[in-house]
Amino acid sequence: QVQLVESGGGLVQAGGSLRLSCAASGRTQSNADMAWFRQAPGKGRLLVAAISRSGDSTRYVDSVKGRFTISRDKNTLYLQMNSLKPEDTAIYYCNAQGRLYYDGGYVSGTSWGQGTQVTVSS
Repeated sequence: QVQLVESGGGLVQAGGSLRLSCAASGRTQSNADMAWFRQAPGKGRLLVAAISRSGDSTRYVDSVKGRFTISRDKNTLYLQMNSLKPEDTAIYYCNAQGRLYYDGGYVSGTSWGQGTQVTVSS
């Protein structure tokens, strides 16, 4: 199993930046691909960005392209969020053991973190 712990969330003004981190432990060899999801109150959990195991392939939802950057280093997943907007407000979760396909699709794995709250004020 893979254990995930997110951190880095907080309150920021529109236009500001945050850097989220997700520390993975356990059977990290099984989390081939990873991703960040977010969930706003009353909404479903949606994919924000995904990254391949090697880090050489990434995918972003259109609404964050050019503003967010997903990356990974060893057992840590990152999400650099710049030019934040109020609509980015949500709980952000990292996901492991998923699969990023060549066509850009991502199928979530069974490992989820506890989430970290991101609130962007206007």
